[in-house]
Amino acid sequence: MKFSIIIPTLNEEKTIASCLLPLQPLRNNCEIIIVDAGNASSNFPHAHLADKIISSKKGRARQMNLGASHAGGDVLIFLHADTYLPDNALQLIEQHLDSKQWGRFDIQLSGDHFMLKVIAWMMNRRSRLTGIATGDQTIFVTRQAFAAAGQYPEIALMEDIALSKALKKISPPLCLDAKVTSSGRRWEHFGVYRTILLMWTLRLRYFFNTDPQRLAELYSRGRFWKP
Repeated sequence: MKFSIIIPTLNEEKTIASCLLPLQPLRNNCEIIIVDAGNASSNFPHAHLADKIISSKKGRARQMNLGASHAGGDVLIFLHADTYLPDNALQLIEQHLDSKQWGRFDIQLSGDHFMLKVIAWMMNRRSRLTGIATGDQTIFVTRQAFAAAGQYPEIALMEDIALSKALKKISPPLCLDAKVTSSGRRWEHFGVYRTILLMWTLRLRYFFNTDPQRLAELYSRGRFWKP
């Protein structure tokens, strides 16, 4: 089984090395694809730490789909630039991705606020109950299932929820107990409790068909409304 790790980036020049360095031991059986919306591919910093650097227009769903179209792996792993895989991530996927076609890891959030542990527990619990994965949990999927699901819908926000719903029609998710570590910087920057309420509000509005572009604008500002 060969893997492709696809990382969408935007303005990650100062932090991308910390994302890519832990992935280097995996490159014997895994290609690393950066899809960047902020640099010409020839000028991307630390390009030697990836197998492919692809330039793209802005939009995480668009970037991930573009990366998938250039991937040669049997399994696609969509990794955020501020998220780190557990050491045995590929082995776990290969061992357990049997009858199921896709899945995600549990998550833990880095940061000092005690509520970050509670938030991560709630995210993992909710995902198990609903079968819906978030991008922060690092979605992985077979190439065939990704194509059958129609890829990521190229919407401005909630593309992970939309893809999960499509993939659930193909198979239930594989929910791995092993944890990816994702940055809690956004939660701490905008305020932990405020961000909890914001995320639930955005999900509810998405359920009632609010335009994802409007939701993305609110998300980027950490606001409940657009002034």
